[in-house]
Amino acid sequence: MGLQKLWLKINGADRMVVCDTEESLARVLRRQGLTGVKVGCDAGQCGTCSVILNGELARSCVKQMKTIADRSKITTIEGIGTPNNLDPLQQAWITYGGIQCGFCTPGFIVSAKALLDKNPNPTRQEVRAWFTKNRNICRCTGYKPLVDATMAAAKVMRGEATMDDITYKVPADGKIYGTRFPRRESGIARVTGLANYGDDMSLQMPEDTLHLALVIPDVAHAKIKSVDYSEALKMTGVAGVVTAKDVKGTNRIAFPIGHPRAECTGLERPIICDEKIFKIGDVVAVVAADTRDHARAAAKAVKVDYEQLPQYLNQLEAIMPDSVQIHEGANNIYLKWPLKKGADTKEIVEKAENVVEGSFYTQREPHLALEPDCAQAYIGDDGMLTIQYKSQFLYGNINMIAAGIGVPAENIRIIQNETGGSFGYSVSPVTPAYAAVCALALGRPVSIVLTYPEHQIVTGKRSASNSNVRLACDKDGKIKALEYKLCYETGAYVEYTQILLLKSLVCMGFPYYIPNIRGVSMAAFSNFSYCTTYRAFSFVQAFTASESIIDMMAEKLGIDPFDFRYKNIARPGETSSTGHEYNEYYYHEMMDMLRPKYEEAKKRAKAESTLAKKRGVGISIGAYILGDPTDHASVALELCKDGSFVNHNTWQDVGQHAEGSCLMLTYEALRPLNVPLEKIRLEANDTKYSPDTGLSGGSRMHYYAGAATIDAANKLMDLMRKKDGTYRTYDEMVAEGLPTMVEGYASSPQGVTKFLDANTGQGFAYHEKLYSIYMAEVEIDSVTGKTKVLKATCVADIGKIGNLQGVEGQAYGGMSHCVGFALKEDFSDPKKHSTLRGAGILECEEMPDEIELIWHDSVRKWGPFGSGGCSENFQSSFHVAIINAINNAVGVRIYELPATPEKVKAAMEAKATGKELKPEKYYLGLDLYDELEYLDAHPVPDEENF
Repeated sequence: MGLQKLWLKINGADRMVVCDTEESLARVLRRQGLTGVKVGCDAGQCGTCSVILNGELARSCVKQMKTIADRSKITTIEGIGTPNNLDPLQQAWITYGGIQCGFCTPGFIVSAKALLDKNPNPTRQEVRAWFTKNRNICRCTGYKPLVDATMAAAKVMRGEATMDDITYKVPADGKIYGTRFPRRESGIARVTGLANYGDDMSLQMPEDTLHLALVIPDVAHAKIKSVDYSEALKMTGVAGVVTAKDVKGTNRIAFPIGHPRAECTGLERPIICDEKIFKIGDVVAVVAADTRDHARAAAKAVKVDYEQLPQYLNQLEAIMPDSVQIHEGANNIYLKWPLKKGADTKEIVEKAENVVEGSFYTQREPHLALEPDCAQAYIGDDGMLTIQYKSQFLYGNINMIAAGIGVPAENIRIIQNETGGSFGYSVSPVTPAYAAVCALALGRPVSIVLTYPEHQIVTGKRSASNSNVRLACDKDGKIKALEYKLCYETGAYVEYTQILLLKSLVCMGFPYYIPNIRGVSMAAFSNFSYCTTYRAFSFVQAFTASESIIDMMAEKLGIDPFDFRYKNIARPGETSSTGHEYNEYYYHEMMDMLRPKYEEAKKRAKAESTLAKKRGVGISIGAYILGDPTDHASVALELCKDGSFVNHNTWQDVGQHAEGSCLMLTYEALRPLNVPLEKIRLEANDTKYSPDTGLSGGSRMHYYAGAATIDAANKLMDLMRKKDGTYRTYDEMVAEGLPTMVEGYASSPQGVTKFLDANTGQGFAYHEKLYSIYMAEVEIDSVTGKTKVLKATCVADIGKIGNLQGVEGQAYGGMSHCVGFALKEDFSDPKKHSTLRGAGILECEEMPDEIELIWHDSVRKWGPFGSGGCSENFQSSFHVAIINAINNAVGVRIYELPATPEKVKAAMEAKATGKELKPEKYYLGLDLYDELEYLDAHPVPDEENF
């Protein structure tokens, strides 16, 4: 280590710093309190750390101090604008939806500033090229709003518009519901770099805080013989090493599985491994030291002696007949759920005029949040174990870890940190469990921040899937039968498995009328990662098989895939795959809206296709469901002495615009009182003070939290209302002994739904559906096989739109994940895929700038002000439209995702020789008919709420 003293002009002020020559500029700036410089990948791949260095944009996380000249000039986000004096770029980012989770926001604004300093009048393509060249990555927005914001700010900076022109204004009628209402206070904090995310909070912790580092053996399946940490204890700054023996509770993360066919309990997952390592990324010890560097150095000195066991890095290996059980007492296919509708399909399929079959694979999809996982834990002044984490299920996380760490749930408090993206993975309380265990074992506050490679192997992923599907159709193009086996690889542990399979039963064959279905959805263990929730949970995998086989049948029949879908989409009164009648159902109207766009796109593709660049058009049906029989939410609303109102909730904001939506719903619910917007504020996401609003996932939160907010507002206004129709003040409420805070409640309508039958898959499990139809226009390079998505079109029905900016952001972001999933994102190699770029994160120019959203307007009768949910719908199936468009362009179908250039090129080359690269049917255990015969012979009691 060599130290140097430098004078740096930071944001216009001369500052002296003393630093290690090997340190990064990002670390030095953050130590100066400039935490607007975010560190995500710590490898120069995401741009969250962007600064302007001597007039040039630089990624400060890979800029070592020995390369920084004395008297260098540095501009960070803190030097561009302040909360009371925003720069046009900062205001535009708020107004045009450039902020979702906000973790990338400071880096993007700094980058845009550097661009506009050089080129004050860029084209949209020049902005996109700049962000791509400088590796500014956003996982939330789909990039379009960021380009919109840059272009709008540039107009102000050129004098062609004013700040007032790019600032949201409440409409004259006072109605903000259904408008592009932006974030307020949290938006300002994000665009000025003042929002404190997890690693920023680690800098706020007291001096005696211990920093944690994980000990992760490089093995996927092994018996632990010993863990020797004697050398680690001797190293500088080390305060202790925590192993399984130090855990005060059961040392298990609880995710009980209640399906009567399940062969496991959901209590298989150790917090710190005691006897066995079950997967890549399992932890056997945690080192605590005075600094992060000391902890990580000591973690490398821990020696783990183990006996390696057979490791199965995918489910096809794990389910072979000679494979050993990963969890003792449970087969590696540990849950099977049959679907039976109509007549037995075997004879129908054998006699059908037209039959197509296919085998499909979807990869593990990494969430690729830019902020690596991090948490803090300590005993608060109230005696409660307090955990700060980017949780999107606060109360759920408490229940998952309480018994495992040995603390009663009522003595655990979780506070949500500002969250740099999640997309589902932070439903799993893995990192906070490590922090909690160490805080209890060592009796001191702790902080843990994972490196990005650690984040990739420790956190969960979207489960991979394999499927075999057959579709039968008559000579007129009407579907007669569907058969399938669909197996989800859930990795080493159980999370939401029964919901995963339940949703697949609803999705397979949706939304077509298929009179006869025989299928089985299954879940299998492997030693690679673990399945956790991810936007459009389960539907992504099921739609890959379902919407691909639909396109294949249309091709076999020589019918346009649009027309084939139109012919077979269920009519009102016809029944779904799970046997309930379709009603309030809009797909034909939505397809009518899309048809002229589709015809134009086909003509455009034909006219612009060349030998070198082949163009094609693909479509797919999408959807999502919400409203299971047990779902509910609570929200508290408080009247304060100054006449303001406070909404208390655990509507966890993970970038989906929870703040804006919550304020809009509260404002709208209190309209009879004419409460000014500035008189409403939120106190959210602290379980000590906030009621349980449930999971921020499954597209449920606006729906249930909104209804609970309306219920709370109505209850409070009923208490405030006088006989003459006027309303009591706070003082009058207190004087009359009336409560000034009430709790609102919302739940699924009773008696409407029930979970699907465990033996047949029939029933009506979700009372609300979200609908979408996608169209992808693509271009294929005939030489390399590389696919470029040129335009994305979506027709959607989600009920009444509450916050248009928020909904558009979820649409752009969800569809961007689909592009990445279709073409490049993967997590199958823990070394190759340990970084953002290695795992295939989508860059700005890889997402189309032309995205058209078309809204079909309807009302959800149980939703707040007619609204439904939103997010999941927009990631359900656009990826299949892309795969179908590739086939339309070059006549090859990609059966195994992602459709990398190598796969597309190999398929085109095979086609040129008269062959087709088509996978053999996946081995998924017994033949479908044998499987169903066995399951029929072993029925289980069907419990309504398993």
